[in-house]
Order: sequence, then structure tokens, then C-alpha cells
Amino acid sequence: MKLAFGRLIAALLVYTFLTGCTDTRHVSRDIDSNPPAVEQEQPHNSYYHYTQSQIFLKKGRLDEAIEQLRMAVELDPQTPFLQVELAQLHLQNKDTQKTLDILNRVLADHPQNVPALVLQGNINLNMKNTDAAAQAYEKAIALDARQERVYLMLGGIYMDAGDYEAAFRVYSQLVQNFPGSYAGRFFLGKIYADQGKRDQAEVEFKKALELEPELEEARIELLRIYKTDEDDETILRMYREILDYNPNNVEVALELALFYHTRGSTQESKQILTSLGAKSQQEPEILRKVVREYLDPKKYEESIIILQGMLEAAPESSDINYLMGVAYDGLKQPEASVRHLQKVKDDSRFFENAVVHITAIYQEEGKIDQAVAYLESVIEQHPDNPEFLLYVGSLYEEEKQFERAEKMLLKGLSIDPQHVRLRFRLGVVYDKWQRKEDSIREMKKVIELDPENASALNYLGYTYADMGIHLEEAEALIKEALKLQPDDGYITDSLGWVYFKMGRFEQALEYLQKAAELTPGDPIIMEHVGDAHAKLNDAENAVKYYRLSLEKGNTDPEVVQRKIEALLTESQLKDE
Repeated sequence: MKLAFGRLIAALLVYTFLTGCTDTRHVSRDIDSNPPAVEQEQPHNSYYHYTQSQIFLKKGRLDEAIEQLRMAVELDPQTPFLQVELAQLHLQNKDTQKTLDILNRVLADHPQNVPALVLQGNINLNMKNTDAAAQAYEKAIALDARQERVYLMLGGIYMDAGDYEAAFRVYSQLVQNFPGSYAGRFFLGKIYADQGKRDQAEVEFKKALELEPELEEARIELLRIYKTDEDDETILRMYREILDYNPNNVEVALELALFYHTRGSTQESKQILTSLGAKSQQEPEILRKVVREYLDPKKYEESIIILQGMLEAAPESSDINYLMGVAYDGLKQPEASVRHLQKVKDDSRFFENAVVHITAIYQEEGKIDQAVAYLESVIEQHPDNPEFLLYVGSLYEEEKQFERAEKMLLKGLSIDPQHVRLRFRLGVVYDKWQRKEDSIREMKKVIELDPENASALNYLGYTYADMGIHLEEAEALIKEALKLQPDDGYITDSLGWVYFKMGRFEQALEYLQKAAELTPGDPIIMEHVGDAHAKLNDAENAVKYYRLSLEKGNTDPEVVQRKIEALLTESQLKDE
């Protein structure tokens, strides 16, 4: 429903904006490309300069056209037409501010100048200043009811804002002044349909079709209405009408196939889907529409029905098999998912994705050995692909097999020494392996390769803080990371931890509490908040956050428990 509206308005917006901002009068291309000879004594009147401006404009010499028109305005500053023309040329020259400045001056002196109002509305709409655009358009149609496109733009603004009452008023005025407006009838129907006024919506959509029977949007909206309360024969007739007018409407063809399937007409459904499957091998947009309409919205069962039918015509298609694997994974059917993902050929654009997907499925099932064996078999076939070495290295890292992880990651770096993610992962492996100096070295290399790598900046800064070294450098690194990702809870926690290590506990608490808000439920951040409270002699809140950290699964519960016991013991001694 929204798609049809968007397509119409987008087309109208481009057309209206361009025709409102550029001169549409054309002269023959036979005009000599050289500028006309100028007599020694030029007539000093605005018409002369305006004419010169038009000649320069037709030759594509925009700067000279602007200068001539500026001189015309200077000689005749009281004529708003010339100023609006100059504003249009500045807009063609992509100088929006000058355009608005001129329009504001024109409207200050001539508040009822409709071309200036329309152009002002177009510019504001293009700049997403919808309130200002609506205000200008409202004034324009109040002064001149013949502005058909302005009604459409104004109605679109109100529709997008959800102000259906205002949109209804505008579209009603449109069809009153322009009874032959297809768009006016269509959008009135949309408003009625959204309000649940089925009969009124049907009337408007039918009127729209009488005006433009070849356009499909109104017919599609009628179909949406009929699918709620009409018989199957009427619904099928509407589907066929739409496809008769536009046999290439993939969305409607997919809907019809599913409609047949749900009614048990599997042969008819299969006929449509196999046809689409065959076409999809030359027309990739078909599969993109399946993804957009069904896979992305997580309509996995419908996706499988559609893709299975398409696969009948192209059983070896890597693209279709990959999408089938994704759909089965969405339904938590890992065996079926892997079966289809393994059919993705290594020359497919989806091959690398399929490998990652299969590995992830094995990991989720706890089949780490199988995941590693699978990746190593892929690496045997593709020894020069560093991405696969990164994946298997990460798997070994998760299993704390750091020596094997290092071997794989170094092998990847021997292929591509500037592979940032490989080097970052190697730094993480060294950190977990307690080889801090090696970890620091790798993170520094990552930052050399990618100075705006927020993860590496944060990792290196936090490592320094945790080791209690280079704290000022750590602060600078983490602040740089925070500039790149200002709402990242983990980076915010790192900065708080730097201040904690500096002994600036109140400042530390401020950042650590903000980190806890940005990343709720993280046990390490909660432990850090507890540490800051403890340093500020707030035992009650310290214990509270330590306990929350334990509840959320702190990986070192004994240490946290000892902190709680120490605070409780100290508190008891004070009470005594």
C-alpha cells in the first residue's frame, strides 16, 4: 500500500521539482555555440539582459546566464518575475541558500506571488523542511487553485506525516478543481481504506481506474480490499486483470502463486513459480523482490513455498539455494539449511556468505569440531582466501586453542598483510593468551592501517588502562573511539575505567553509569560501576551492582563475591 503511494509521489516530486526550478523553454540546437557579437554600446535595460541570459542558458553557460539576469534584476528590482527567474538559475547552480534568500525578499515585497511560493515549497520539501514546504504550498493553492501538482505535493506531505484529515481536505480540493485527476482519486481511496471505510475506498479506486485503466496501483488497492471479504473468483479475476496489464509485476505474481497454494491449487502455483524461477537466472531483480517482500520481513514459510517452486526450474541455482538455506535457518531447521547452503557453488557471489552461514549453524549446535573440519576443507579448496582463515582462526580462539588460532591468522596475514580484521583478531588472540605486548603491537598496526578503527582504538586504550600504563594516551585513544561511536556502551565503559585508574572516581562513575545505561545487563560494566561506588565509600550501591553483575553471569564470580564480603565485613565493623 505504501509502496504505490511512494512511487507516485516520488515521480511527481522529481517532475514538479525540476519543472519548478528549471527553464523549460528550448531553442534549436542549431544556434552557434559561440556567444553573439556584442555591440560597443549595449542597451541598458532589463529586457536586453534578460534576453542575453536566456541565450546563455540555452548554450549551457549557466554562470553567464546568472550574471546577465542579475543585471536585469538590478535595473528592474520591482519586477518579481525576474527575481524568481534568478532564483531558479541559482538553484540550477546548486546554490540553495542564494535561491532562498531571493525568494524570501520577493515574498516579503510580494507575499502573493504564486511562482515564488511554489518554488519555495519545492526547495523546502527537497531539504526535508516539510512544515515550511506545507506552509508555502497552502498559500499557493489558496491564491491559485489551478496548481494541480502543488495539491499532490501538499497531500503527500500530510500523508507521510499521518495527518489524514489534512490530506483528505487537500485531495478533495484537488478532485473538485481537477475532476480528471487519477492521483487525487487514488489517494482519497487510500485514505478511506486506511480508515476502514471499505465502500468509499472502492468507489474512489474505481473512479481512478475509469480515468486511467492501464495504471495498476488502484487495481492493486482494490485487490487488497477484496481479499478481506470477497469470493475467490473475484480475487482471482483481479489478480489476472493486474497481470494482463503488467505481466512483469513480480510482487503480484508471487501473491497469486501463494494464493493458489493456500487454496490447494498447487499446479497453478507451481506453473507461476517455475516460470519466475527460470526468469530469475537472467533477471536477478526477481530474487531481490523475494528477499524484500518475504525473507527480510521473516516470512520464512512463504519464502520456502516460493523458492521451492522456483527451484524446480533451476535446481542448480546457487542464488536460490542460498536463499532457501537462509529461510530454513530462520525456521530453525539446521539440517535443511546446511543441505541447501552446501549447494552454493564457489563461483557464486553468495559462496563466502554460505560458508559463514554453515559455520555459524555448526557453532550454534555446539558442533565446533564439525565447524572447524568444514572450514579446513573449504580452505584446502581455497587456500588463498584470507577470509576463510579468519573464520577458522576465530573458531580456534573461541575454543581457547590459541596456538592454532595464531597459525591460521598468521597464514591469512601472509596472504594479505594489510587485512585489518585478521590483524585485529590476532591482537585479541594474543590478549586472551596473556601475551599483552604482542596484542598491543598488533592493535597499533591495525590503527596504522585504519586510523578510524574505533574497535582497535578502544581495545588498545582499554588494555593500557587495565594494565595501569600510559593512562593519558589511553584516554586520548578512547576519546577518539568515542567520537567515532558516541553511543557505544563498551567504549564509554573504557573511558570510565581510564578515569578509575587515574583515581578520578567521581568522573569514572559518571561514565560507567552512562555505559550501564547504554549497555544494560553487561556484568563487567556493572562490576566496574560497583568498583567506582566502593572507591567513593558508597558500600550499599557497590554491593548492589556487584550482585547485579553476578546475576548477569560475571565470568569471575569468586572475585566479585570476595568484594561483596569485604564490603559487608567493613560495614559491620563500622556498625559495631
